[in-house]
Amino acid sequence: MNYKLDREAYEARMSWYNAARFGMFIHWGLYAIPARGEWIRSQEEITREDYMRYFEEFNPTAYHPRDWARQAKAAGMKYMVLTAKHHDGFCLWDTDTTDFKATNTRCGRDLIKEYVEAVRAEGLKVGLYYSLLDWYHEDYPHYKDRQHPLRNHPECGNEGRVWERYVAYMHEQVRELCSRYGQIDVLWFDFSYDDLVGEKWGATQLVEMVRSLQPQVIIDNRLEASGEGFGSLASGHPTPYHGDFVSPEQIIPPDGISDVYGNPLYWEACITMNNHWGYCGTDLAFKPAGMLIRKLVECVSKGGNLLLNVGPDANGRIPARSEEILRHIGAWMDRNAASIYGCGQAAGLPKPDFGRYTRKGQHLYYHLYENAVGPMPLPGLKESEIRQIRLLADGREIPVSHAWMSSNYPDMVFADLGSNPILDDPDDTVLDITLQDR
Repeated sequence: MNYKLDREAYEARMSWYNAARFGMFIHWGLYAIPARGEWIRSQEEITREDYMRYFEEFNPTAYHPRDWARQAKAAGMKYMVLTAKHHDGFCLWDTDTTDFKATNTRCGRDLIKEYVEAVRAEGLKVGLYYSLLDWYHEDYPHYKDRQHPLRNHPECGNEGRVWERYVAYMHEQVRELCSRYGQIDVLWFDFSYDDLVGEKWGATQLVEMVRSLQPQVIIDNRLEASGEGFGSLASGHPTPYHGDFVSPEQIIPPDGISDVYGNPLYWEACITMNNHWGYCGTDLAFKPAGMLIRKLVECVSKGGNLLLNVGPDANGRIPARSEEILRHIGAWMDRNAASIYGCGQAAGLPKPDFGRYTRKGQHLYYHLYENAVGPMPLPGLKESEIRQIRLLADGREIPVSHAWMSSNYPDMVFADLGSNPILDDPDDTVLDITLQDR
């Protein structure tokens, strides 16, 4: 029987996510100890035996997920997604499927249990990331796999490795995550590649099991794609394991994302603060907070979300530079969150020269990144369409300008921002334009 998307149920479970717009991604595990990124075992082709020294050492004495959640909330984020298991196969929860887990380290704690409780306590939505890859499991392909640390070792051939046994193992781990920790709001699978895609993962059965345990959960599209590819929902022929949202990685789509019929899709750009997901002690190439604020606005203006990553260190602390960026974003969100939550594209209006529009109902938010010379043009609008203009940060009235220098443009409306050429907020000064009812 052909799968048919239940559009009403789909839209209902996506409602909170579409309003949230901003979340925190957290990549954290054994790889925080060598501090050269989460792909270190693959990139440096580290053997299983050599990698085990990090397992023996793992003891994050500063792991306080309530602090992570408080920082996320203060930054204006509405949900969090933590790597329960990354590609190295190390599990942060007390799984029954393997000994390669946090409870068997010097740490001796179920870190997922603590995380889930902490996120809920701060009123945020709970997300878990789960890698479909597993470089620790003996049944996962080793030799000639594109990413496996032992891909170049013919002595580690794949004879005797039983794929079905690995899939059963993976399904049982997902079952544990979906049945032991209460409501999970986001399940973020990562990722399909080469012939390991869709039903190779037992994807229909997997999603049926997940939805039986967590009917409200939102699932990404990586059972059938990676950061490349949009998935079957975009094709107009959704599979039973279609993603609820598209997950572009390290890029913001130039024009948002739509299906083949031109209908907008839910999507979420996952972005790092520097150039690594997991902690990298030498990577100091952090994006400025103001840039990240504007990238959040860009996502919202194109109908998408931003999932901004932090990579805590070996002790479990969010790096100081990341904390500073989060505080800066939070200060802006304190004043301007109304232009983000529940907002989306300003359909039918051109992108302004001086910034971007976001919209929610009759409120059109003009995000100004630089000032104009003379009064500020409001492209796509007429004066008769505007009820009032306020500066969102402090509520003060912004008059419509009737200055002589704009008289040559009678079909365009202008705002009077005053005589100071410097905008109030150098990161993003937001005008709240209330439109007339139609």
